[in-house]
Amino acid sequence: MTKIGFIGLGVMGSQMVNRLLGKGHSVTGYNRTQAKAQWLVEKGMRWADSPRSVAGASDYTFAMVTNAAAIQAIAEGPEGVLAGLSPGKIFIDMSTVSPAVSRALAAKVRALGADMVDAPVSGSVITLQEGKLSVMVGGRKETFDKIKPLLLDIGPKVTHVGDNGVALSMKIAVNLSLAVQMLAFSEGVLLAEKSGIARAVAVDVLTHSAVSSPMIQYRGPFVLQQPQEAWFDVNMMQKDMVLALELGRQLDVPLPTTAVSNEFLTAARGMGWAKYDFACLFDVLAAMAGVTTPVNRGASQ
Repeated sequence: MTKIGFIGLGVMGSQMVNRLLGKGHSVTGYNRTQAKAQWLVEKGMRWADSPRSVAGASDYTFAMVTNAAAIQAIAEGPEGVLAGLSPGKIFIDMSTVSPAVSRALAAKVRALGADMVDAPVSGSVITLQEGKLSVMVGGRKETFDKIKPLLLDIGPKVTHVGDNGVALSMKIAVNLSLAVQMLAFSEGVLLAEKSGIARAVAVDVLTHSAVSSPMIQYRGPFVLQQPQEAWFDVNMMQKDMVLALELGRQLDVPLPTTAVSNEFLTAARGMGWAKYDFACLFDVLAAMAGVTTPVNRGASQ
């Protein structure tokens, strides 16, 4: 039986482990907050007390954490992933960090005789639960071929896009469009609403129009609701936008809509909404337009 490890059991990571358990895999997991993983333990996941223990018990170790500082925290030190790796093992990092950070870590993994790929995903927790998640992979082709069956148990679309770090560039290219699309969608809703069209009607029309995307279809209705549990909060979205802007500067690619959308994310943080889903871009723009929403009530007065 394939021995799988998973580090980082947040919203996405926990659902990935749930899918892997459902496919009959043996999974050993670790999360900084153990209580959040208890439901997975009850479903058969083995608990480990450190990233090192996870890597030591597993042939394939996955990680999905928030940023570069978090990946460094789980990888380095006497209880880190690197201390648990040995020749032949594979580390699959699904976190979204800069390509340079990922490549530097991959070099350390290979110095141990193990290998590493970056494998960020495109989709939300709903996409994952519905079995529609897509995975991008950067690393050696022979390593990709070994792990592809495992990745297909997480999502149906798995693409090898090139060497280490390249999948992260692809992920950043995908994610910058999320905030840009949400801001453009918000502009359309508010223009319709201030023309006298009910917000719910505008949302319904736009989410079934030529401008809709899968992201707009499942996140667009958020503008009609009280604040929801964040699938992807403002801080996380802005982290990816900053990565995009940094990459754009390095590669001489102008990213004007990314830059504007990033400023609206900064405004959301300034209004105290950093932990809200980034769909609150609508509420920022609505406040500027003098339109009240359940989120910005008081801000637009």
